[in-house]
Amino acid sequence: MLNPTTPTIDRKLLIEGLGKGLRVLECFSEETPRLTATQTGLKANLTRTAARRYLLSLVHFGYAQTDGKYYWLLPRVLKIGQGYLDSSRLPRLVQPFLQRFSMETGETANFSVLDDHEVVYLYRSNSPRILSIGFHAGARIAAHCTSAGHAMLAFLDRNQFDQWVSSHNFSRFTAQTITDKDEFFKAIEIVRRRGYALVDQYANMGLSGLALPLLDKKGNPVGAISTTFQNISYPGDSGLRKLLPHLQHTAEVMREII
Repeated sequence: MLNPTTPTIDRKLLIEGLGKGLRVLECFSEETPRLTATQTGLKANLTRTAARRYLLSLVHFGYAQTDGKYYWLLPRVLKIGQGYLDSSRLPRLVQPFLQRFSMETGETANFSVLDDHEVVYLYRSNSPRILSIGFHAGARIAAHCTSAGHAMLAFLDRNQFDQWVSSHNFSRFTAQTITDKDEFFKAIEIVRRRGYALVDQYANMGLSGLALPLLDKKGNPVGAISTTFQNISYPGDSGLRKLLPHLQHTAEVMREII
């Protein structure tokens, strides 16, 4: 996870095999749910033989299954991610505040963190409506096309932000998505001045996102709270006028307990 406070660790103290095994796990996704050893090796930057040994180890320990050619993950993998949610303090703390926001506004609220080049949604408070929009807990999306991503990136150390932009793939999700790095710099500068992020149809047509960063005592972003709303329900700037005060109040209260 991208974190300004992450310590630098002497590589002599690291277990390289563990890192390679985790890279193998990360090869599986919605786009690639089943992989051969050769495909895994290419994605994890390993030889086919090494990739096969890691995959067979995952099978042995109950984290994967195989038909002899293809490999796929088993539900036991969820224990790894669930361990973070169960042990992490922030997702539990934000729950009542986001639930209150949803009850007051009728809109979905999310808490998310920045994980390298993606935003990961850790908690979602559904709106009282039958149809609730937004990202479910566990969802990942490229940070450049979400309000939460903009909110957190705007408050990174400038050197960190520059490095992030230089290595990021600005893929297009809709016609509105910012894919030009210079335009992205300008958009983030606006977020820094305003203190909040508003994105219009960057990820999904017809939907806008509004987000505020949650900062620690040193001013580093530890997460973001956000809401996604339908443009048709909030013509003009009414979404900003009606929802921002509630989001700002929620963030202000939450900052007292971070």
